[in-house]
Amino acid sequence: MKKILILLSAFFILIAPVRAQNANRDKFIADSLTTYINRALTNWRIPGAAVCIVKDGKVVFMKGYGIKELGLNNKVDENTLFMIGSNTKAFTATALAILAAEKKLSFDDKVTKYIPEFKLENKPATELVTVRDLLCHRLGFQTFQGDFTFYNSNLSRSDIIGRMDLIKAPYEFRTKWGYTNSAFLTAGEIIPKLTKQNWDIYLKEKIFAPLGMGNTLGLSVAMQKAINRTVPHTIFDGRLIAIPYANLDNMAPAMSISSTANDMSKWVLALLDDGRVGKRQVIPEAAIQATRQAQDIVGSVTHLDGETNYQLYGLGWFLQDYHNHRIVMHDGGVSGYVSSVTLVPKEKLGIVILTNTDQNSLYDALRWEIMDAYFKLPYRNYSDAYLKDQKKYNTDEMATDKKLRDSVLLNPRTAQSISYYTGKFTNPLYGTVTIAMAENNTLDMRFEHHPKMFARLQPLGG
Repeated sequence: MKKILILLSAFFILIAPVRAQNANRDKFIADSLTTYINRALTNWRIPGAAVCIVKDGKVVFMKGYGIKELGLNNKVDENTLFMIGSNTKAFTATALAILAAEKKLSFDDKVTKYIPEFKLENKPATELVTVRDLLCHRLGFQTFQGDFTFYNSNLSRSDIIGRMDLIKAPYEFRTKWGYTNSAFLTAGEIIPKLTKQNWDIYLKEKIFAPLGMGNTLGLSVAMQKAINRTVPHTIFDGRLIAIPYANLDNMAPAMSISSTANDMSKWVLALLDDGRVGKRQVIPEAAIQATRQAQDIVGSVTHLDGETNYQLYGLGWFLQDYHNHRIVMHDGGVSGYVSSVTLVPKEKLGIVILTNTDQNSLYDALRWEIMDAYFKLPYRNYSDAYLKDQKKYNTDEMATDKKLRDSVLLNPRTAQSISYYTGKFTNPLYGTVTIAMAENNTLDMRFEHHPKMFARLQPLGG
């Protein structure tokens, strides 16, 4: 590892810009990447992280940081598992692209060919939706629409697909991009129709095992039983706390994979070498290229130095420009975890960042820090800049929360007696919500399809 740090230091020295820009960059170089990351973990209150960088067909940096669980001295290493959330989507899209390369399906096949029960509220659109539409988020849904109903719920995959026609899409079919997790679930459920194998088994046989990703898990239930695993964390009421694992297996093709820095390096290396591992063609090159072809316009995204010219979506990947480089990337976020995977195909550069708290932007900041170094751009401390924005957001959120709590303390009268608001309330999409009397003249709200979740209702006045 000492050798790697020396090489990294030499690399950063080689890309140092003119003297006027040297002060901050020299500080970054002198501190070393590891010290930089450790400082950022403290500032963001991240218990543990793992980072890997691959370049020109080799792993040039890989390291685990911090601890697996708050309060325990169980250190993260390169083989420690993290949930990767929506970075699962690229695996699902690639699996379907393998089937397409094998002529077992076409991306332009109608979804109803494989899943006849699939329906949208827009009945004409139902018969037009293709596998491609599912994989590039263009059903007309608003971003994350329906997620509360489905995420971490006790609904089955077939239940979720069966309820998609109850979601009222605000946009016409194929007219606007909107991130749709249930679409990726539906796409993943096509795999067993063609292969007679469950989604996770197919991924293991076609991707994980051939690439040597021996620690990677397809289902979230397996993560809870793993030995070398992180624990999810969040920040609640200003405190960093461990939280239960989310049950994501009803949405598995959209978000359930858990992996390690070491395993993800093998995934990224294969993607950057057109699906090859050494001389073996593990994933068809056509499958890799198909996932990177632009399918829909997302818009542009704001960066520290302004907006990108474009952001597009392929099949399971965001595509954007950055200083004349084409970037292929995705983020992943589930309860207690955020992560990022970034590819710069022409530079043969890949970056993976895994963290075990859902309240940080280091997973995003660090990738730009690393890319800037490789692209010989002026040094900027993205982590500090993002942290400043996050602290402002937290301050504003705490002020809003305090205002609400102060209103409750005034014990305002309600228009009706508190018992008037009790009962069972049913929504065709969600199901039943039950409101019942609780202690101190308050109300409890409980949810049919989220039995572990409840809300305490208190009057605010008005």
